[in-house]
Amino acid sequence: MPRKQADVEASLERKGFKTRPGDHNYFTYYSLAGKKTRVFTKTSHGNKDLNDYLLSQMGKQCALSKSDFGLLIDCPMDRETYETKLIAQRLVEVPPEKSG
Repeated sequence: MPRKQADVEASLERKGFKTRPGDHNYFTYYSLAGKKTRVFTKTSHGNKDLNDYLLSQMGKQCALSKSDFGLLIDCPMDRETYETKLIAQRLVEVPPEKSG
């Protein structure tokens, strides 16, 4: 199901992605510890809607299936759950334990 590009981008930013504009809008995931990761996705300027193919590709870039990417965008998957998935895939480091 196509989704509005602005809605997808806003959701990514709420889930810990930071944007870097260029010839595309690049979104890099920053961990809960505030560290830049190698997980990223992008959208093109000028698209109003993102079709199923583009959403599937964005999901792959974010290390998620298309259905899980939909959950991330629609918010049933919170940031902590997403980061746990990334840690399991060794794409994000386990945050250090807080002492005391």
